[in-house]
Formats: sequence, structure tokens, C-alpha cells
Amino acid sequence: MTSPLSVIILAAGKGTRMQSAKPKVLQTLAGKSLLGHVLDTCHQLTVDDTIIVHGFGGEQVQADINEQYAHLPITWVAQTEQLGTGHAVKVTLSDLPKEGQSLILYGDVPLVSCQTLTALKSANTDGMSMLTLTVDNPFGLGRIKRDEDGNIAAIVEQKDASADEQKIQEINSGIYCVDNALLHKYLPKLSNDNAQQEYYLTDIVKMAVAEGINIVAIEPEHTFEIEGVNNRQQLASLERTWQGKLVADLQEAGVQFADPSRVDIRGTLTAGQDVFVDVGVVFEGDCVLGDNVYIEAGCVIKNARIGNACHIKPYCVIDHAEIGAGVDIGPFAHLRPETVLADHSKVGNFVEIKKSTIGHGSKVNHLSYVGDATVGTDVNIGAGVITCNYDGVNKSQTIIEDNAFIGSNASLVAPVTIGDTATVAAGSVITKNVDSKALAFGRARQTQKDDFQRPTKKSK
Repeated sequence: MTSPLSVIILAAGKGTRMQSAKPKVLQTLAGKSLLGHVLDTCHQLTVDDTIIVHGFGGEQVQADINEQYAHLPITWVAQTEQLGTGHAVKVTLSDLPKEGQSLILYGDVPLVSCQTLTALKSANTDGMSMLTLTVDNPFGLGRIKRDEDGNIAAIVEQKDASADEQKIQEINSGIYCVDNALLHKYLPKLSNDNAQQEYYLTDIVKMAVAEGINIVAIEPEHTFEIEGVNNRQQLASLERTWQGKLVADLQEAGVQFADPSRVDIRGTLTAGQDVFVDVGVVFEGDCVLGDNVYIEAGCVIKNARIGNACHIKPYCVIDHAEIGAGVDIGPFAHLRPETVLADHSKVGNFVEIKKSTIGHGSKVNHLSYVGDATVGTDVNIGAGVITCNYDGVNKSQTIIEDNAFIGSNASLVAPVTIGDTATVAAGSVITKNVDSKALAFGRARQTQKDDFQRPTKKSK
């Protein structure tokens, strides 16, 4: 039988050095809050309880997380006084089961991996396991003291460490997996008799050692997994580190980046083979690219699926769109939510499409707006065409059937249907349905005034 697993996330810190009205754990990294990263990772495991300890800006933290993670059962516990990490975990005891184990994590340490947490949980065979790391410069961090046999004996904080202890290079990450029974036993016994007059969570290690418990230490695969965020500089540094990891993984999968340091992935990106991504491209949300996709500079792609052999020209914005195979887009095109482009369609420069389907082989060439429309196959929509879908109150549909030709600068006033193989003359304002194979004009008769004199500037 699998032991129940709880997650305790300490998220009460104010984050004064961030110089922000927003709580530290809500600052964003790769488009997601620091706390959101922790929640997403730990819930890749089978978690029975999630307890978040909040403090500064607690209402804001709760509102933000409850909105985004409504599907997760979360218990919120307030730490009204910031009396140390031991105190922060102690305030959870009334909500913490006495059976099972708990992962103790931090809302400002966002990048610990699911693999590391799984290994940490598996390592806890005797009551407690912890993440440690050997570093060149351990200044400011708690040191791991080991006995002559190499077993963990205690953790000493920087301010309490002797000169010899400060030379130790193995440091404490603060991330543990502890039997709940031990937390209930040890936390009420914590003392603040130390240099900082705080209740150290690390003191439970000393208590466990005194009772003969073997504490297993493991190291994460990547150093950044235990890096915390305390200021803007650290946040920016961790952002670049994480982006480098995401890009490196995609390169191994066959994606070519013009400059790996000049791309941002703020979500998840899945890509096929022989994909090329130019500089300044930003991916947000969940994005999927097929094989042989070519994305030029400056594009922003959000929650989109792009099929094989598509070419996205510079400075396009693609937002919640579904794009088939062999599609050309841009430059400077804007695909808004619920846009669907069928295979081998084309969207030209400075085109905006919203909540519309563009059929196989159809073209929306340039400088056009298509909204709330269904466009059939092999349709040509000329430059400057507008589907007038909004009357100030209601949105209405435009239907353009197969093989229709819409001349430049035409306005299609919805609701309206343009029939199969119909033609709309350039400059027309179409307010009624157009029959199949018909030619529709909707413009004033051209008149001419000979010898017209332009106005001249009046003398002062």
C-alpha cells in the first residue's frame, strides 16, 4: 500500500527586496508564477493533500492560485508572524495528517523537478530524506555536518557556524521528505535559542539523528532546482537559466534556433523535426509545431497548433489558433482566438482574423479583416476587405462559399452569404446575399466634373 503523500509549500515571505506590491511567490518566471511552478511540479506526483502557508498578501495569493488551480484541493494556513521556517511548518500541524509523508517545498524555489521529488520520496525509508548540494561558494547557506561514518549529524546555519563549519561545502536546500509522525513529534519541541532567534526547521534533523534515524541525502540533477528567488536580479538570472534548459531540450529533439539566447518559452512547446525558430520569438501557453515549420523573427505564438511545413513570416501574433499544413502567414498578421486555417491556405501581411475558418487553399491576401466568418475552399479575398461583423450590439456571421472571389476594398456587412463561385466587385458594400456564380456590385456610379479646380491656400 502506498503511503499517503502531503505537500507543504511555504509561501509566507514578503519578498521586500523585490520592491513590488505583488507577493514574491506571484512573481512570474517563464510566464508562470513561482508558486504555480511548484504546484504544477508536485502535482505530477500522486498527492493526497496540499497545504500552502501564506503570510504577506495572503488574500492576493489565495485569489490568484484558487482561480488558476480550482481543480486542486488546497488547504490554506496563515502564518501571521514570520518566526522562521520551523514555525511556518508548525502552523500546519492541525491540518496535517499524522500518517504518511510530507514534501516540504518553497513557493520561491520554483524549479525543483518531478524526477527529483520522486527520488526524494523514494529515499525516505527511515523517516526523513533531504536535498543537498555541494557548491564552491556556500556562503550564507546552511552547512551539512556529517559524522566520521559520513552520516548526516546536523545542519548548521551560516550565522551559527564555527570557522571550521563554514568551510563545509555541502549545503542544505531546505527541501525535505519527512514522515508526518516525526513532524508532529519534533515541531512542537523547536526552540528559537539561536543567533537569529527563529525557529529553524533544520533543528528537526538534529532531533532525528539523536533518535538514531538515518537521514538520506540526495542531490538534484541540476543546480537550478534548489535556487531561490529573493530579488529581481535572481529572478532574471533564473529565467535565463530555465530558458536555456528548455531550449537545450528542444535542440536535442531536432529544433534549430537562430540564437538560443534570444527566444522565450513561457509554457510548453512541442516541436517536430527540422523546425527553425528565428530570434525574438515568444511562445506562450501550450504550443505544438509540426515538422519543417519555419518561424521568422519577432513572432508571438500563444496556445497554438501549427501543422507541418508552415511558414510564419516576421512579427506575426498567433493566439489560440489552429493552423493546418503548408500554410503561409504574414508578415505582421494577427490571428486571434478561434481562428482555423485549413491546409495550404494563405494569410498575407497586415491581416487580422478572428473566430473564423479559412478553407483549403483560400487566400486572405493583405490589409484585410475577417471576423466571425466561414470561408470555403479556394476563395480569394483581396486587399482591404472587411467583414463587418459588429453592429454595435451583436456579432453576426459572414459565409463565403467555395471558389468565391472578393475584390479589393469590399465590405461584407454581416449577416451575409456569398455563394459558390460568386464575385464581389472591388470597392463594393454588400448588404444582401449573393447567389452562386453571380457578380455583385454595391457602389455608387462613377461621375466626373471636368476642369475641376482644387482649393488653394488663402493668403494671410
